[in-house]
Order: sequence, then C-alpha cells, then structure tokens
Amino acid sequence: MDRSDKYLILAYYNYTTIDDASQFAEKHLAYCKSLKLRGRIYIANEGINGSISGKVEACEQYMKDLKSDARFAKIEFKIDASNEHAFQRMHVRLKKEIVFSGLRNPKIIDPTKQTGIHLNGAEFQQMKEQDDVLVLDVRSNYETRLGKFKNSVTLDIENFREFPQKIAELKKYKNKKIITCCTGGIKCEKASALLLKEGFKDVFQLHNGIIGYSKETGGKDFDGALYVFDGRVSIPINNVNPQFIAMCKQCDEPTNRSLNCANIDCNEQFNMCEKCSEEMQGACNDECKNNPKKRVYNGTGYYTRHSIDS
Repeated sequence: MDRSDKYLILAYYNYTTIDDASQFAEKHLAYCKSLKLRGRIYIANEGINGSISGKVEACEQYMKDLKSDARFAKIEFKIDASNEHAFQRMHVRLKKEIVFSGLRNPKIIDPTKQTGIHLNGAEFQQMKEQDDVLVLDVRSNYETRLGKFKNSVTLDIENFREFPQKIAELKKYKNKKIITCCTGGIKCEKASALLLKEGFKDVFQLHNGIIGYSKETGGKDFDGALYVFDGRVSIPINNVNPQFIAMCKQCDEPTNRSLNCANIDCNEQFNMCEKCSEEMQGACNDECKNNPKKRVYNGTGYYTRHSIDS
C-alpha cells in the first residue's frame, strides 16, 4: 500500500483562550474540508477538542498548521494509523465548553491555571501500586463497563456533566492521593481542577489519558477494551496482561464489543458479542429488534446523524 493510501486518526485537545470562537469555528470547518478530513471538532472560548481522520499527508499538514498558531503551540496529538477514515463526515461545532461539565465559569475552575499534577505512563504505573493511592476513572458508565484499570474506582454516570454531583460521595477518599484517568486526558483537566477546589490535597492525572498510557507502556493492568468516539467504537489497549471484563448482554460470554442499539427510539449503549449482534440485528432486545424504527445493523453499532455541515 502506498503511503498516499494510508490514513491517520488524531485525537487532541488544548485549553487556551479563543476570543473569536464563532469565527474561528466557521473558518476551521472550511479549512478541514479543504484537506478532506473527517471527524468531530468542538470549539469554545476555552479551547479546542477534536478527533479526526484523514490521509497521512493531510493529517501531517493539519498538525503542523495548528501548532503554528500560538494559541495551540503546546497541543499534543494522540496518533493512530488506519487503513480508512474513522468518521463519515466533517463537523466543527461551536460549544460553551469543549467537554461539557457545567463548570465553564473560570471563577469556579480554570484548567489553564490549576489542575492535578500530570503523570506519564511510567510514573502512573509506579504510583498506582501504593496503598495510599486511588485511581479514579471519570468516564461514563458504558465506557468503564467495557474497560478500566484494575482496582480503579468508577462512577455511575451517563455523561461527564454528572461528575460534579459525585463529589460528595468521593469525600471519603480525601486522605488518599487521587489519580484521575479518562480516554485522552481532557476530562481529567476539569475533574482534577474541581477536586482541588473542593479541598482534595493530593490530586494527580494520567497525562494524555488511557490512550497515551497504552502508547507509552503497552497498557499493562488495563482490563478490557477502550471505548472511543469514532467508527472503531472500541480499541485494544493492553498487550501485556489483557483480560475481557465486559459480558455479552445476550449470551453472557466475555466480549470487547460495545454497540448503540439499532433502534433509534432506544439507542442504549450495551455490550454484545459479534455472533449475538448479528442474530439480534444490532438491537439490545427483541422489542427493539422488531421496532419499525430500527436502523439496518451496520456491523459495528456505531451510527451518525446527518447534519447540515456534513
């Protein structure tokens, strides 16, 4: 395969001030389309959060151009190779926050000024084994059902905006050193900042998240697979001591697959093995399987909505 036929998948974020966020988002969409990129990028006054795919040369040009802007000079990209696009369309959306938490007021928290101490993969591996350390996973419940670090604490939340409501039940860990972790690091910036504001003294975060950890260390002690927000749906993380933890909703066998229910009216996130997924046509139960609004199962359980900026 020629290099021109290969693709890259980029995941990145950067908390930085974008005064002209609306205008920047409009221009950035046109720029991305000129490079024939696909993906989802969120723009807000507080920064940028993106996950995109494209030909190698286009992605390299994108990274070079973005880093040449002083506002994004410190941005770090998590890069995966691919044989195809991971997205179907290109979206650039103007948001109030680049990851929604309800904490966009800089008087509450400001990730550009104070967050937990960043740990690289080796530092995380060493520290997480200490008795007075707690690994706190701040991702959603459907993500942690699919994969998580051994002995980590997970939260029963459906999305990150529920995290502030969980602070009260985390108070019992105030005397421990807490390391937050998430997919790529962006949620940890706000989660660790809020923990510090709420009086937690020793707060750390896994730099570049679980994706970065896997690239640095081989993913040791991460059980299951990592949920990702693109056409791949889940990716392997641990090539050292892997172990499935998710169970198929239908046959109760171990699996590393996560799906959205094919029934539009349901859209539940659930785990199901490939064999059962085919038999259930991507539905989570018989009622959804027979629902007239059920989408045609596409083999992955990842569906996108049509948009005017596609």
